[in-house]
Formats: sequence, structure tokens, C-alpha cells
Amino acid sequence: MSAQSSPHAPGPPPQRKYHKPKGANPLRRTSDRVEFWFDRFLMLFLVLGLPVAALSAGQTAYQSSMRTVHAQSAQRQEVTARLTSNVKGGFQEARQRAQVRWTDGNGTVRTATALVKAGTSKGATVRVWVDRNGTVTSPPMSALTARTNGWFVGGTAAIGLAAGCYAARAGMRHALDRRRYAQWDAEWDQVEPLWSGRFRR
Repeated sequence: MSAQSSPHAPGPPPQRKYHKPKGANPLRRTSDRVEFWFDRFLMLFLVLGLPVAALSAGQTAYQSSMRTVHAQSAQRQEVTARLTSNVKGGFQEARQRAQVRWTDGNGTVRTATALVKAGTSKGATVRVWVDRNGTVTSPPMSALTARTNGWFVGGTAAIGLAAGCYAARAGMRHALDRRRYAQWDAEWDQVEPLWSGRFRR
């Protein structure tokens, strides 16, 4: 009988297929599983919650600012006034307070102090904003400012939510690490006498 047909011919041992059950890693601790699922939860929360929080906060701030825009636009108006004195100052001082005079819609002559360009001569006309009581005030809020406020608040909300998730993850990691260190210390207290005893013989 030839060697090739012999049932006892040498050859590589048969390979056994071993299917490792899922999640059967002996080195994976309970704290590792908790950390894994907590990270997945935070990731899902960021993906779903970040756009919602940013859009909600930004839209709320924008709508609130637009209400202010409409209210101020209805209550304030721009009038043409004349300077009653020369405005001192050079190029380094852009605007100076000066006395101005104008006539309101009822024909009443009014005077007030307003910010005008430095170097403007007496009698020059300037545009000033006044409220319904005839008091000089600032210009009404613009729609651009309202949109800027919306973007700023939305971005701040997104950054705050991301920072909160980062802090939550760091806090969870710190708590789990403290528990792991305590477990390691307890296990080492049991193993260390047996380990060090091998070298005392």
C-alpha cells in the first residue's frame, strides 16, 4: 500500500471552526458596556438634538427680535433738524453731541441734543430719530440685526449643548474610572500575596 493511500499518512491536523459567541469577550467589563452604550446614547442625542436645539433657539430669538423691529419702526421716525451751533472736533472724533432744532408734525418747534458728525457747521441739516414724544432716540433695530441675533443665539445653543454632552461624557468616564481603579485595588489585594509569595521561597 502506498504512502499516499495510507490512512496514517502525516499531514496537517484538521482545523476546527470555533464560532465565538457575540459579546463573550472575557476582558470586557460591565463598566465597559455601560460606557459603550452611554457614548452611543450621547452620539444619538447630539445628532438628533443639536439641530433641533439650534433651530428652535435661533428661531425664537429671531422672532422676538423681529417683534422689536416692528414695534420700534412704528414708534420712531426720522426727522430733519438743523444745528444751532458749530460742532467742534477733528477727524479723530467721529461724532459729537450738539444742539439741534426741528419742527414736528404738529408745528411745534423742538430742540434736543443729538450725536452729529464732528466738524459740522452751524445751520447744517442733519437727520435724527425721535420717538412719539419727540425725544431723540437711537434708530430702530434692523431686520439684519434680528437675523444676526437669531444666528448668534442658535449657534450659542448648539455650542452649549455640545459642551454639556462633553461634560456628561467626561463625568461618566471619571466615575467609571474610579470604580475600575477600586476594583483593580481589590483584586490586587487578593492576588499580590500569592504573586509575591513565589519569590520568597
